[in-house]
Amino acid sequence: MTAPSTVDRRVSAWLHRHAGVRLAALLAAPLTWLVLAYLGALAVLLVSAFWTVNGFTGEVVRQPTLDNFRTVVTGEVYRAVTLRTVGVAAAVTAVTALVALPMAFYMAKVASPRSRRWLVVAVLTPLWASYLVKAYAWRVLLANGGPVDSLFGGPGHGPGYGLPATVIVLSYLWLPYMILPLYAGLERLPDSLLEASADLGARGWRTFRSVVLPMLVPSLFAGSVFTFSLSLGDYITVQIVGGKTQLIGNLVYANIGAANNLPFAAALATIPVLIMVIYLVAVRRSGALEEL
Repeated sequence: MTAPSTVDRRVSAWLHRHAGVRLAALLAAPLTWLVLAYLGALAVLLVSAFWTVNGFTGEVVRQPTLDNFRTVVTGEVYRAVTLRTVGVAAAVTAVTALVALPMAFYMAKVASPRSRRWLVVAVLTPLWASYLVKAYAWRVLLANGGPVDSLFGGPGHGPGYGLPATVIVLSYLWLPYMILPLYAGLERLPDSLLEASADLGARGWRTFRSVVLPMLVPSLFAGSVFTFSLSLGDYITVQIVGGKTQLIGNLVYANIGAANNLPFAAALATIPVLIMVIYLVAVRRSGALEEL
């Protein structure tokens, strides 16, 4: 084996003495990729939102203007779609939290260690399937005269396609992203706290409300970051089971495709970005970002 040269030894010794330079060299490649691919794309999105499209030629006019944002802010349709999108994202987050909490509690505190591992695998398994396969499977389930209609008494008695179907399917798709943070938070909850609460005479609901839930708030917010943001920007599920429902993602897609108005689509796309920035700033105080 060839011995290291004098230059290699000197460089190695110099890097050992300068930890900051060593760390910068290690992070240079991933940070460059982050800046160029992610932050760069957001910057281009924001800049292009100030452009317009020539109504006659269809060409992009690269002159800064606030016309796109003025249309988004003043248009009643866009305000209604924004409120509907936020409402759907909030509903999906609430549904996933209600379903995930008992499942995560059973996995972390009731199931045996061996069963716990299989339950974690079962929660992760749906993530291995294609997004489109799962969405179209729900389209079949929710179709008129389909299995869901049969459960509710016959054709036309189920939720069908529309806003409720969108919330149901999105809740199913993003449920694992809520279960896993709650499961991790419950695993860190000492069993001695639950035993102490029982010894002091607290019933199950009082223990959950006064002991478990306050300690799970960061995990709940951590899971909501995923479910809320993913629902906020989704448009494929709405296209498949939403019927005539319109969310922000659909408007962005329509302006990219049929309308061929990329600047206006970029202006619409800044809405969920701005909402998520506000949401992340709001939940940062809860310690949720440390749970991610």
